Amino acid sequence: MRIIEEYNFEGLLIGAATFLIIGIFHPLVIKGEYYFGEKIKWAFLVAGLLFLAATLLVDSLMASALLGVTAFSCFWSIKEVKEQVERVRKGWFPANPKRKNKTPGRK
Repeated sequence: MRIIEEYNFEGLLIGAATFLIIGIFHPLVIKGEYYFGEKIKWAFLVAGLLFLAATLLVDSLMASALLGVTAFSCFWSIKEVKEQVERVRKGWFPANPKRKNKTPGRK
């Protein structure tokens, strides 16, 4: 950790981790909507609130920043779930044929 602080790599590490976090949320939204439908947005909301609370409780600036990025990625995913429902309705992504509570307009 000393070499990270000595050469000011914190910004680079936070940037790289942010890139990975955002990249992880893209398939989470797609798979979450596929298996759970639009109601997965509530899981993203709860997770976002938990990460937000953790951000306020952590002393480390790097950990706090990464928890904050994760929290707001969860909040952004709520919007993306709504858009994913629309993408599925348009046929750009497959609908889950086994899910019972299908959204109106789905095939």
